[in-house]
Amino acid sequence: MMTPLPDVLPITPFTKPVHGEVTLPGSKSITNRALLLAALCDGPVTLTGALFSDDTRLMAEALRRLGIPVTENEAEKTLHVEGQGDKIPAQRAELFVGNAGTAARFLTALCAAAPRGVFKVNGVLQMRKRPMKGLIDTLRDQGAKITCTGEEGFFPITIEAHGLKGGEVAIDASESSQMLSAFLMVAPLAGAHVDVALIGHVRWPFIQMTTRLMEAFGQPRLGIMGHDRFRIAYGTRYTLAKGSYAIEPDATAASYYAALPLVAGGELTLTHLRWGLQGDTDFLGVMERAGLRVEEAFDGFVVSFAPDLSHRKITQDFNEFSDTFLTLAAIAPLLEGKTTITGIAHTRKQETDRVAGMACELKKLGQGVVETEDSLEITPNLDELRKRAAQGLIEIETYDDHRFAMSFAVLGCHDLLKNGRPWLSINNPACCAKTFPNFFDVLKSVWENSHQK
Repeated sequence: MMTPLPDVLPITPFTKPVHGEVTLPGSKSITNRALLLAALCDGPVTLTGALFSDDTRLMAEALRRLGIPVTENEAEKTLHVEGQGDKIPAQRAELFVGNAGTAARFLTALCAAAPRGVFKVNGVLQMRKRPMKGLIDTLRDQGAKITCTGEEGFFPITIEAHGLKGGEVAIDASESSQMLSAFLMVAPLAGAHVDVALIGHVRWPFIQMTTRLMEAFGQPRLGIMGHDRFRIAYGTRYTLAKGSYAIEPDATAASYYAALPLVAGGELTLTHLRWGLQGDTDFLGVMERAGLRVEEAFDGFVVSFAPDLSHRKITQDFNEFSDTFLTLAAIAPLLEGKTTITGIAHTRKQETDRVAGMACELKKLGQGVVETEDSLEITPNLDELRKRAAQGLIEIETYDDHRFAMSFAVLGCHDLLKNGRPWLSINNPACCAKTFPNFFDVLKSVWENSHQK
């Protein structure tokens, strides 16, 4: 059972080196993809190690509204889906996706691929600002009638489904790779081969995650037809031979705990984490360059503080694993020299404008920040940070974005004032429920374990 969180949560610093291990939640990206693919299978599928969070619950509830049974067992971390093949039992449904980008894009594609039906999809205010146009345009080209009942190219939408016709199609997924992933997963339901041409740049790690999951669920590999052109074959139904699929631990969630030994010293084991489907494991390499030792162990990774290496400045293009840039940016005040983060323009259209929000919070901490459309340049000023912290708790605004809460919580674990007293607090810490509901319980457990030594 999770501990109730206050509206504003002071972070207690570590006064002893980090010690212990962390069991990470299942990957949100994989859980929601696997839920969609399981729904498209002919027969039952059990997902093990699944994430239970706001985003995955929204996805599961939407599938139920579409007439696809999904049974949850949170204690055992399993989701059981009664796959319906290429059918959506409900002919009409209203779906709410909150601010879950994966659920929004995946469900839009699923509804459009249905043989028939009328489906309304909506989300919270911020979701109505997030990019959907590339996917909507492609699905319209494939035969779906999609009406944007607010601003064109955004939620809310009404979908009148007529199936997907197949053939040649172009898609612009430069604003979010989730739009391409969504279309790829439903493309095997089309009435013919689908030949896809990409418009603009796409972040490939998440696309590779999608295609590898499709293969695990019985689809052949994409047919490569040239640069940014490929074919999704017609006629192969989704199946899962063993009826069960294991979800990897969340590599983005791992980034916070991977950074903790750099902030507080010591070492931490990230259990069950492996090099796998998730490009965000590349963040471990960033932490190595910042001065941590990262070793692959029998049951995960061990990250440890290395006094001879630590706190070096970093220059990094985060385009391919941008969910983790906030982790590095938040601890940049503790690094030596300027931290330069690039490749993040697209994050301005996620849960919030993450570039502007990060710049604002770092300036609140007295740090030098140069912000461009696509980058942040952070010059640390530890003396100014101590000066401001000595005047009282610095409250971090999270913008209802889980990644702000978790990133800055890690910074707050540094014993900045050398007295063990909190100097930083997190506004609305409960926003972590989006992807890591028990984040602060896990952090508290690591603190308690470390201070028992």
